[in-house]
Formats: sequence, structure tokens, C-alpha cells
Amino acid sequence: MTSTFAEQRRAHLEKLAARLPDRGLVGRMIGSSDPVLWIWHPRTTRQTIVFATPSQDGWMFLWSPGGQERADSPDETADLVEKLLSAPQ
Repeated sequence: MTSTFAEQRRAHLEKLAARLPDRGLVGRMIGSSDPVLWIWHPRTTRQTIVFATPSQDGWMFLWSPGGQERADSPDETADLVEKLLSAPQ
């Protein structure tokens, strides 16, 4: 059984995942009860995991290293992750 919390988390991550292909990124949802979004840049092979978590002001997306953005801004989040994963290592 999936909790309402997990359903909300999944909904936020799915909104973000829908924006990835337009930026040349690939995403895959991982986990069922506590989903996270794995994002990969095919050209650079860089990758990260994005978490969705509640905060005082609503939901936030968090990713390494140190990235964060409001979950109600999936386009901005997709742009930031694309910039991160496109940068040379």
C-alpha cells in the first residue's frame, strides 16, 4: 500500500521527469514506497538522484551537490540539473 505522502512525492518527481527529455536528459523513477528520480545526461554520462521532500514552505527538490529548488518550479529545477550535468567534470 502506498501512502499519501509517497503519492505526493511521486507526483512532484513525475512533473520533473516530464521536463527532462526537452533538455536532453534521461530520468527513471527508482523505488516504490519512497521514490527518487535518477537523472542521467547521455552525452556527459554525469548523473544525480533527485529527492522530493516536504519543507516549511511546501515541497522541495534536493540533489547532489547541494542543489535545491521548490517543487512547484519543475522547469527551473530541470534547467538547474541540466546545467549541472552538462558541465565538464
